Amino acid sequence: MKRKWLLSLLCCAILCFSLSPLHVAAANTVEQQNAADERMRLYIGASALSNIPWEYFAAIDQYERTMSKLHKHDQDESLIAIRVAERRWSGAFNPSENDENVTAIRFFDGFGRDGDGDGRADRTNGADTLQALAEWLMRYGASEQELRIGLWDYYENLRSVQRIMQFAEVYRAYRTIDVHESVFPLPVTAHYTYRSTWGAARGWGGRRIHEGTDLFAPYGVPVRSTNFGVIETIGWNKFGGWRVGIRDINNVYHYFAHLSGFEKTLAIGDTVKPGTVVGWVGSSGYGPPGTSGKFPPHLHYGTYRDHGMSDWAFDPFPKLRASERAEKSKR
Repeated sequence: MKRKWLLSLLCCAILCFSLSPLHVAAANTVEQQNAADERMRLYIGASALSNIPWEYFAAIDQYERTMSKLHKHDQDESLIAIRVAERRWSGAFNPSENDENVTAIRFFDGFGRDGDGDGRADRTNGADTLQALAEWLMRYGASEQELRIGLWDYYENLRSVQRIMQFAEVYRAYRTIDVHESVFPLPVTAHYTYRSTWGAARGWGGRRIHEGTDLFAPYGVPVRSTNFGVIETIGWNKFGGWRVGIRDINNVYHYFAHLSGFEKTLAIGDTVKPGTVVGWVGSSGYGPPGTSGKFPPHLHYGTYRDHGMSDWAFDPFPKLRASERAEKSKR
């Protein structure tokens, strides 16, 4: 009887652990790592086939993933997020829109190819999609300029080309696709205060709303990049004063404004990682270059998501709270 009771207790403990948040989080982490490893294998395979650096295939896939999340499509959960329209895949004049026959697709000048050797050109298969994309880009060449031309012909959207090139630069700089870490924009040991100010009225320069969160801190507190990304803008803006704009790998533009100055070694196109100092808290802005002191020193932090044709602002406050808690918990 005692043995049965102990066995039941042990089974209950195992079940509780398997359902615990810690165990689920660990399982999710392992699953995500396995998926990342498999993606990397596919990118390297496409690179070996085409002599095009793997980071471009990773960048295209990541760009497509950010767009699919935006439009709530299901391919962001797939191993490879790249999707080609059915008609383009099978060929414009192919009578079978869902054709997977490699010979027929080639006959009708379709995009589809067989990348895993199973004899089918399946547009939902990541290996097939990357094979088709590699062959498409090989028509143009492997240099950066040639790839820009190939991507323009594929997307017919300059913003798409720019984003892919930016993502590729991040992957090239850090030699990994594991570039999703984030931190708080100010050192959590500094003296600062902030609250949600999203949507508050602003009067200088015309009626408008506040697109961001103000973090009040003393002059000179370091302002840090919150994510891996690429410097997209840097310099003076009459509203934001000395400011730095960073595009991260999730296609979000991070806007750091009212700085007392920015790190002079940084330039447009440079890559940064979480914690890189990009400037210092100040009170610049609301006037011509050099204007300062019209308001207390603070960092204006804004976030904007690329919707394909333009950037739309969204409230950064929840992200700030989450990154602040995560960083403080590690101390």
